[in-house]
Amino acid sequence: MRLNAPVEMAWHLAQAFSERADAADQAGILPSEDIQELRESGYLTLSVPKEYGGLGLSLKECVAAQLMLSQGSTSTAMVAGMHMHLFGNASENRPWPEAAFERMCRAATRGGLFNSAASEPDLGSPSRGAFFQTYAESHDDGWLVNGRKTWTTGGKHLTHLVVRLMIGNDPGAFLIPANAPGIRWEETWGNHQLSLRASDSHDLILENVHVSQANMLERGKRDERNPNAWFPMIMASVYLGAAMASRDAVIRFALGRVPTALGKPIATLPKVQRQIGEMDVQLQAAQNLLYQAAALWTGAAGSHVHYPTVVAAKHFAVTTANQVTDQALHIAGGTSLSRELPLERYFRDVRAGLMQPPSGDTALEIIGRAAIQNLSGENS
Repeated sequence: MRLNAPVEMAWHLAQAFSERADAADQAGILPSEDIQELRESGYLTLSVPKEYGGLGLSLKECVAAQLMLSQGSTSTAMVAGMHMHLFGNASENRPWPEAAFERMCRAATRGGLFNSAASEPDLGSPSRGAFFQTYAESHDDGWLVNGRKTWTTGGKHLTHLVVRLMIGNDPGAFLIPANAPGIRWEETWGNHQLSLRASDSHDLILENVHVSQANMLERGKRDERNPNAWFPMIMASVYLGAAMASRDAVIRFALGRVPTALGKPIATLPKVQRQIGEMDVQLQAAQNLLYQAAALWTGAAGSHVHYPTVVAAKHFAVTTANQVTDQALHIAGGTSLSRELPLERYFRDVRAGLMQPPSGDTALEIIGRAAIQNLSGENS
């Protein structure tokens, strides 16, 4: 595969997704056509290891593809990103029995769509550590799983779920087919949400779902020596890609907007050029930091020392995405508040990045602590 082939694939997909994105956002429904095209294109195999039939791309290559894909639809790119980070991180750390992971990879190469179901109504962020209310009880030759999961991006389009739960007093995880008896969806997501309205991030209900012993992926405390860099990096690329689309949309608007009092496009005004220049500088800086962090993260032993750079890249990308989409609204003026332009959709969508970990003070503490430790090491 050519070096830029994944980005070319993402570009073609983004063109198709963009034609449906506004209608999908208004309806609050993930287009089945988007998912079908993800499957048929092979995009869902980008982070699946080569030995199990995938393309085995690096984190940097996957970030580049996601930056392009999300310019077509932030919601659909989020669905693809959840699948992508799951396989990317698992390929590096191999946290599950190898036979089970191979089955998952083979399913993905056949068009399977995966996501991890961790969040719960009363849990808060799973990244902060907590006991799940979803639980598994021993039953006959396997387990019965009961519980409720929130924000399960992809909804009914998912074919497989990695469900995080409690097994007795131990945290654990099971691989569960999404069509297993006892699974149902409560459509809690839609066009009443602020962000990612077409991501089908519905609630997953599990009622006496029977799972075989072979589908147990984890039991006991997880190995945290190598943090998951794939999640923050892939999520950051989704939001930054949306901001890039916002920049392009407002440039097209500025080229076509000819006020009668001016008699020429507002893109000729130095003020507008300066505002777009400010947006572009921020986007270039955020993209370059993402690429730098992704290149440093090899997944090999010792690469965890670069995790603060990963956190910095994610934090800066999301902050930039929020600032750029806000600036686009200012440039377009009152027109930006209507659905005549996609700017208000980009503005809403990138707000979700502020809530995804590591975020806010937690992110800045990780970055600051690393800077202090680095200087302390030099002075010791």
